[in-house]
Amino acid sequence: MTTLNALQIDTGDNPQITIIWLHGLGASGHDFEPVVPEFGFSREQAVRFIFPHAPELPVTINGGMVMPAWYDILAMDVDRKVDTVQLRTSADRVAELVKQERERGIASENIILGGFSQGGAVAYELALSYPERLGGLFALSTYFATADSIELSDANRQLPVFIAHGRFDPIVAEHLGQAAHQKLQSLGFEPEYHSYGMEHSLCLEEVQALDHFLATIIGPA
Repeated sequence: MTTLNALQIDTGDNPQITIIWLHGLGASGHDFEPVVPEFGFSREQAVRFIFPHAPELPVTINGGMVMPAWYDILAMDVDRKVDTVQLRTSADRVAELVKQERERGIASENIILGGFSQGGAVAYELALSYPERLGGLFALSTYFATADSIELSDANRQLPVFIAHGRFDPIVAEHLGQAAHQKLQSLGFEPEYHSYGMEHSLCLEEVQALDHFLATIIGPA
């Protein structure tokens, strides 16, 4: 399995915390690079941000056009018909990045996974099935594509989860984010849910709430 190319940003020397953040369809690892300076928690202590670049895949809903994608989207129906084999392959490839961080000396419970849109669906799959305890999960403007087939890991049954969505999202309707929240609750998780007056994007208020969530789960330096 080829290793994903990724952008790495360390906010200080010898970071002991890693955040792996997956971008959305058609974007790249540079998409959320400008958000890093907006966080307060990563100024208090050294944090490594890893922003992987998705592979190039043909995407059915875009006429088969080849673009950066974590998996193919087959239909834009109410629940999203996606290629779950490709989704899990991407999750496995991101798991290789987690393994690399472990080999660099980062404890698994200090590794946090997150993603936006397509990237969030992959983050759900990997974080909730990962066999070792992770630090947390954040899912932004996304959906739980493998909710009915995921093999949950006992190690992450208490995983802190942050979900955020735009109320006016025309790409991933908010009811998909709400459905993910409800599914996690039914599985015994206690996710945070935040809703904002935006479309398919990030807003400053959301970044500030995510900053607080990450600061809380990471704790003081």
